[in-house]
Order: sequence, then C-alpha cells, then structure tokens
Amino acid sequence: MQIRFWGVRGSLPAPPVPQQIKSKISAIIERITPDDIKDPTSKERFLSRLPPWLFGTVGGNTPCLEVRTHDALIIFDAGTGIRELGIALSKDTQKPSVCHIFFSHLHWDHIQGLPFFGPAYNPSMELHFYSPHEELEAALQHQMRPPSFPITMDSMGAKKHFHHLTEPVVLANTTVSFKKMNHPGASYAYLVDDGLHRFLYATDTELSADDFQRTDENAAFFGGVDALVIDAQYTLGEAIEKYNWGHSAFSLAVDFASNWGIANLYLFHHDPTYDDKKLYNILQNARWYVERMAITGVQVHLATEGLTITL
Repeated sequence: MQIRFWGVRGSLPAPPVPQQIKSKISAIIERITPDDIKDPTSKERFLSRLPPWLFGTVGGNTPCLEVRTHDALIIFDAGTGIRELGIALSKDTQKPSVCHIFFSHLHWDHIQGLPFFGPAYNPSMELHFYSPHEELEAALQHQMRPPSFPITMDSMGAKKHFHHLTEPVVLANTTVSFKKMNHPGASYAYLVDDGLHRFLYATDTELSADDFQRTDENAAFFGGVDALVIDAQYTLGEAIEKYNWGHSAFSLAVDFASNWGIANLYLFHHDPTYDDKKLYNILQNARWYVERMAITGVQVHLATEGLTITL
C-alpha cells in the first residue's frame, strides 16, 4: 500500500507568501560560510544540513490523499490538493481508468478542489464518489453552479457514480470502512485494509474519551493500524480555548496513537495561520512529548505535500 499527500492544510489554502520566502532566503544566506560553497559537494552538503522548515515547505493545499493498493486507486477528500493529483495522473505512464473518491465530510476545504480535477473531464475515466452523507451529490453540484462557478458538474465528461455509504466498501481485496468522529456537521474517519496492512485517515476530529475506550467497535476500527493520519491542528492550549470546534491537539493525537498501539503517526490538517517553522516546532514538541511521557512504539511525523508512505 502506498499513500501520498497532495494537500495537508485545514480550513483554507495557505500558500507561502513572498515575505516568508524572502525570510527563508535571508536565513539561509546567513548560515553560509566560504567552505560551504567551495565546490559542488560542499554545496550539496550545506543544503542537506538545512532544517526542513528552511529548505522546503509543508505545503499550502487543503486536504487530499492518494492511496494505492494492488486493487484500487483511492482518494480521500477533494481539497485543492486534488488539482495537483489530477495533473500527476495525466502524466502517469499507466493512466488509471477508475478512481474511488471518499469524502470525510462536506465542508468547503474538503470539496473545493474537485472542479479542477482534470481526470473528471476525461470521458474514458470512471469516478466513484462515496460518503455517509446523503447530500453528497447535491453538495458537489451546488459548488459548481453560477454564480459560484462558470460550469456545472454536467461538464465533467467522466462517468460518475455516487454512493451513499451504509456499510464497508469492498474493492477486490481492499476494504474501506468508516466511523463517525466528533466534528461539527459529522466527519468520518476511513480505514483501508488490503489484507496486508491497515491505514487510518481521521481528519477533522476532536478526540474525546470515547475514542480511547476499548470497546469491540473501537478495537475493530482503531486496532492493528500501521499508519495513522489524524487531525492535530492545535496545541493543547488552543484545543482548550477552542473546545468543541472539532479539531485535536497534537498531544492528544500522540496519546491516541499510543493507546491503540499505532506505530506511525502523521500530524495533519495544519492550521492555515502556521508557517513552516511553527509546524516543525509542533513536530519537535510532539516528539519531545513522546520522550517526556516515556511513550514507546510511536514515531511522530509531519504530513507534508509530496510525502509518500509505503506500507
């Protein structure tokens, strides 16, 4: 199973602004010594030692993940990152003919990229849309109507199928199941099981005591997961201040992964007001929290655009 991040921000897109880029360049220049630029090897060594918040970016697109199994191409959410995914698929030497798109919920940042998903306009493509929300089709059509958008979904030449989820979806040897989480308007986590590995996508959730309870239902969904992508938008102080807003603190995400024995945790749905340095500080603090609390068996990662996970 392979997972790739195409959009990792929450709420709205947050591309780097010119001043942020200038600040990065200035900070890099200040670190350069004559020995760092004396030959190509020195230059490469210098660049490799730069902190990731300087040499690169977390990304500014809203949520979109691609999951490839032996049986299917699965997409989670259609934030602005899905545009880049569509461009990549058009360049694929073995272009897929079927895409399965699952929506965690229908808030704008999770659907706004769909009108710009190139494969949707390809008549040879077949798209399957899934959600436990009955109003899925109406919501997607609504955002593609004048005056909000110049063309309607009818302009999308791909064969479109809408599925209201009431039970797990079986795609050959891959099963996608879902669970309602704590978020205004109801957001759903998705579990992908290809028979070899289990991957859990749980964006837009405010973790509560119920999620830690060792019930049969929770154990069947959260247990035995190889990698978890979860909403970790807030610090603990912010989570307390913004109680019932529907997002989690990074420390609670660590506790949740530890509670369910999940080895790889990916912090996701980043606050649009946080720059790259702030987000990598959050990652550092999350790793410090793991060490401080003597938590074992959990590796914390930061979800960044372009990052690929192989299970």
